[in-house]
Amino acid sequence: MYVVTGGAGFIGANLVKALNARGEKEILVVDDLEHGDKFRNLVDCDIADYLDKRDFLERLGDGEFKKKFKTILHEGACSDTMEHNGVYMMGNNYEYSKVLLHYCQTKRIPFLYASSAAVYGAGKDFRETPEHESPLNVYGYSKWLFDQYVRRMLSKKSAQIVGFRYFNVYGDREQHKGRMASVAFHHFNQYRDSGKVKLFVGCDGYGDGEQRRDFISVEDAVAVNLFFLDHPQKSGIYNVGTGRAQPFNDVATAVINSFRKAESKPSASIKTLQEEHRVEYIPFPETLRGKYQSYTQADVTLLRRAGYKKAFMSVEEGVSRYMAKLLNAG
Repeated sequence: MYVVTGGAGFIGANLVKALNARGEKEILVVDDLEHGDKFRNLVDCDIADYLDKRDFLERLGDGEFKKKFKTILHEGACSDTMEHNGVYMMGNNYEYSKVLLHYCQTKRIPFLYASSAAVYGAGKDFRETPEHESPLNVYGYSKWLFDQYVRRMLSKKSAQIVGFRYFNVYGDREQHKGRMASVAFHHFNQYRDSGKVKLFVGCDGYGDGEQRRDFISVEDAVAVNLFFLDHPQKSGIYNVGTGRAQPFNDVATAVINSFRKAESKPSASIKTLQEEHRVEYIPFPETLRGKYQSYTQADVTLLRRAGYKKAFMSVEEGVSRYMAKLLNAG
């Protein structure tokens, strides 16, 4: 049986669906449904069982699972970068992860877990080495500290350990995330409701909407997970991004052009969309100053060296595919 923690969440639910596509149905989903809307992510998935994250940890400790798990894919975490409660963040993201890691090492079970590009903070070099890591918030710190813990264990591991430093992931099954949903999802809703999208004015030396991120489709993020699932001899901490930074203006353009295509209208450039007031630039929030990554671009050298060869989708391709799904869903 596979275990997917955070399995009702964004990346977790997409992993469950991908395992189903491989014919895997013996899947235990572990999550927290206090905010119950996430159940919708699992309605079209085939799973063997569901457990609350607290019950799962308790049962692990009591030794109730007699049959060895195939792999634990640990996607469960608080991913809200604006969450300031450090006690909650460290307990949920750091301590919980440590318990699962030690369980997997004791039982010799592969452990694949979600890290984050937030560990890099405001740096400009996104390589998986400590000198480039300096998180800006307690969320990033919780992920960074667990990565350090993993690094100390890698040389004496008894089973596969892989950390995925996700960059800006967008795609299907993120509708429950609220303010933490992707820019593409927010732009879809904004344009549908008002006929325009909103971006921040320029900051940190970038022009309006020209702040740049490494936007990666959840389809690609899941494919990386499956690659390591299929290669249990490979361990380490890897960036999961496209290796290409693109401006937020590119996301806005891809979203609006998806609507235009559905209306049988020709694609428009960002300049045209600005002139038509389809893109609005709003003041940069004071609460984000000093805590915002204006530029991210994954260095995927280690990932490629590990043997992952598949090409990543650009914003234009990936966002267009995502928007088509949302539009078809009504």
